[in-house]
Amino acid sequence: MIITTTPSVEGQNIVSYLGIVTGEAIMGANLVRDIFAQVTDIIGGRSGSYEKKLGDARETALSEMQSRAYSLGADAIVGVDLDYEVINNMLMVSASGTAVKLG
Repeated sequence: MIITTTPSVEGQNIVSYLGIVTGEAIMGANLVRDIFAQVTDIIGGRSGSYEKKLGDARETALSEMQSRAYSLGADAIVGVDLDYEVINNMLMVSASGTAVKLG
């Protein structure tokens, strides 16, 4: 399935719009990761554990969105938007887009 942030798929015609599809992932942080992230913030550098957690959440949200599009019979999802939020020390990633049929 094609997943794109653009409003169309180059070289393809959109023959029908099937609706908005979404996917969400909420990942909790843990005490050990938080402590290491604070140390990394103080001494500089990147927090690999948080980057991995962020990547996992993004992939989960995109996968969930794609599954919903498949259930509608979509060939692609256009206009995809990713949003990141922190809620009560939990990371939330949401993905949304429009499921379409290509012709």
